Amino acid sequence: MQLFTLGLNHQTAPVSVREKLAFSAESLPAALNSLLGQHQVKEAAIVSTCNRTEIYCNTKSPRAAIEWLAGYHHLSDSEIEPYLYMLPNDQAVRHAFRVAAGLDSMVLGEAQILGQLKDAVRQAQDAGSLGILLNTLFQRTFSVAKEVRTRTEIGANSVSMAAAAVRLAERIFPSVQGTRVLFIGAGEMIELCATYFAAQQPKSITVANRTLQRAENLASKFNGKAITLAELPQQLAFHDIVVTSTGSTLPILGKGMVERTLKQRKRQPIFMVDLAVPRDIEAEVSELEDVYLYTVDDLASVVQEGRDRRQHAVQEAETIIDSKVSEFMTWLESREVVPVIRALRDKADRLRRHELEKAVKLLERGEDPRKALEVLAAGLTNKFTHLPTHLLNQASADDRDTLIDTVSRIYQIHDSD
Repeated sequence: MQLFTLGLNHQTAPVSVREKLAFSAESLPAALNSLLGQHQVKEAAIVSTCNRTEIYCNTKSPRAAIEWLAGYHHLSDSEIEPYLYMLPNDQAVRHAFRVAAGLDSMVLGEAQILGQLKDAVRQAQDAGSLGILLNTLFQRTFSVAKEVRTRTEIGANSVSMAAAAVRLAERIFPSVQGTRVLFIGAGEMIELCATYFAAQQPKSITVANRTLQRAENLASKFNGKAITLAELPQQLAFHDIVVTSTGSTLPILGKGMVERTLKQRKRQPIFMVDLAVPRDIEAEVSELEDVYLYTVDDLASVVQEGRDRRQHAVQEAETIIDSKVSEFMTWLESREVVPVIRALRDKADRLRRHELEKAVKLLERGEDPRKALEVLAAGLTNKFTHLPTHLLNQASADDRDTLIDTVSRIYQIHDSD
C-alpha cells in the first residue's frame, strides 16, 4: 500500500490559484469516481476548503493523481505544479494529523477544519472510494485531533476568521454599531460571522441566499431580514458591510454591480469580506475607490494574533503527533506482510491436504493406522524441511551466515539443540 497526499494550501498558493482547483460539495462524488477511474488510484478522498485542496490516496503512481487534478480543472500540469506539495507515507500521515489538529490552518488551532475533514471522509465513504488504508488513516486522524485538543491548549486565544472580519470592519468604520450588514450565503461560516457581527449591535442584518428558506432560517436567529440573490442589485446599496461565503463557482458580485451601488451610495465607503473559494466577488472590484475588499488571504495578518502565546501548546501537540505517526507506520508496515503470511498458510494447507490424502488411502487399503500416521508425519516433515535444507546446502559463503540465522530464528533452533 502506497499512501500519498498531494495538494496546495494558503501557504503554497494565493487564492487566485486555489480557486481554480476548488471542488464544490456537489461535484465531489463524480470527481472521486473519475479519479478512481484512472485505475492507478485504489482509494481516494478529496478535501476542499477556502484554504486548501488536497487529495489523500492509495496509489503507486502519484503522478497519475497530479495529472488527473490538472485535467479535471482544465489546467496543465505546469500551471499547478509550482504550488503543489506531494507527501509520501509517514509525511502524509503527519500532514493529516496536523491538519485535523488545526496546526496547518491559517487560524492556528481552529476547530472548523476537523468538521470539514469529516465531511470529506463522509463524501468519500458514500462514493465508495475508501478502503482499509484510508479508512484507518482517517479514524486515527480524528482520534489524534481529539487527543491534541484535550491534552493541549492549542485552541486557546485563537482569532477566528469571523472575529478578524469584525476587527477589519472596525478599522473602516468608527464602530460596527449603527452599520447595515449584509451576509451572502447561509452556511456555517456565514452563521459564525453573523454571530460575531450581531454581538456588535449593528443597525440591521440582512441574509441573502439562493434559497430563500435557508436565508430566513438564519436571519431569524439575529432578528434580520432575508432576501434572494436575485434581489442583490437592488439591495446592495443599502448596506455598509458585506460578508460573503457561498459555494458558487462563479462570482456573485461583479464590478459593474458594485459601481452602480457606489453611485447610489453617493461614494459612501463599503467594506467587503470575501471568504469564498472560488471567490464570490470579482477581483476587479478592489480597483474601485471607496470599496475596501478583503479576501481570506488578506485576513492572515489579523488571525496571527495570539499565535506566539500558543507556541508551547504547538510543541506539545507536535510531540503527540510524532508518537501517533510512529504507531500508524508500525501498523502500515505490518500490513505489508499480510499477503506473504496468507500465501505461506495457503501453501502449508495444500501440503497438509496432499499428505493427508496419502494417509487416508493407506487406511482404505487396510494398512495399520500407526503406519499411516508415521507416513503422514514423515511426509509433512520432509515437505516443510526440504526447501530450507536445500537453500542451506546451496547457499554461497556470503549468504550462508544470514540464512543460518534466519532458519534458526524461524524454527527456534539453538546450539544446545
